[in-house]
Amino acid sequence: MLRRLARIGMAHGAGRPILSAVLMASLTLAGAGARAETFPDHPIRLVVPYAAGGAVDIVARSVGQRMSQLLKQPIIVDNRPGASTNIGMDFVAKAPADGYTIMMASNSLATNSALFNKLGFNPSTDFAPVARIGEASLVVVVPAKSPIASMKALVAQAKAQPGKLSYASAGNGSSGHLAGEMLKETANIDVLHVPYKGGAPAITDLIGERITFMPINPLEVVSHIKAGTLRPLAVASANRSALLPDVPTSKEEGLPGFTASVWWGLVAPAKTPTPIVRQLNAAANTALADPDVRKQLSQLGVTIVSGTPEQFGQFVRTETATWNGVIRKAGITAD
Repeated sequence: MLRRLARIGMAHGAGRPILSAVLMASLTLAGAGARAETFPDHPIRLVVPYAAGGAVDIVARSVGQRMSQLLKQPIIVDNRPGASTNIGMDFVAKAPADGYTIMMASNSLATNSALFNKLGFNPSTDFAPVARIGEASLVVVVPAKSPIASMKALVAQAKAQPGKLSYASAGNGSSGHLAGEMLKETANIDVLHVPYKGGAPAITDLIGERITFMPINPLEVVSHIKAGTLRPLAVASANRSALLPDVPTSKEEGLPGFTASVWWGLVAPAKTPTPIVRQLNAAANTALADPDVRKQLSQLGVTIVSGTPEQFGQFVRTETATWNGVIRKAGITAD
């Protein structure tokens, strides 16, 4: 077919521009098909835009190890932390769209376009959704010695003392900060946000009773809850957490609109061929069905959520709309 088009192009000079375009398109499609048929034939880079050892890194390594066995090629985790994940995201957005560079994305994929005035990439258009991995609902905690014993009591005290209560976060634009702003809006309360440079110093001040409460990833505080230094009030979801089954939900506490979680999913550079995206998606979903992987993730408090690339794409669009609304209404900026 391609030879025939070339012969026609040489025989009919007048139609050369049109035929050349057809020929180039045909060659491009043929090349994409060839790449998909042989994929993968060398190691895949899995970028994690966070430091090694954190929750996102652990999720990436657990899923990536099983995917590498299924794809019969090494999946090498490449940690590229910094700038609220923008360093890692920028690298992946500009990588070749061949399936050999993918990223374990998280909430920042849906929030950074609103948090930062200038980015070198577009989170909405520069990535192809591959597979949703899972999520963990945030938990609201208070110091163990706090007189506040429930979410309802927290809201009642905040309403009785406007502007007097405070909540900590790992920094401006973090998941805990955005969850706190959503709580303010949902419960119609006025509380003070106190940003820290990371979750660890915030937790230290919370345990020391210098802060009233904190919405946070349960994995970061489950040891403190078990040790009796922090008290959980509610998980920000409609369903209870497997990691904290005795803790009521925000819905049970009268705040059904307060839902906030940390989540994870695989993305690739935009224009990655659809057959390659689907192959990666199939490997991810099979990995998530593996009993050992499920056990590892459940110990992190992760609720596994698999599905198609299209379903993950719709989820990201919904998250983007939800949190961009919260960010703009509260006037939050990470710059």
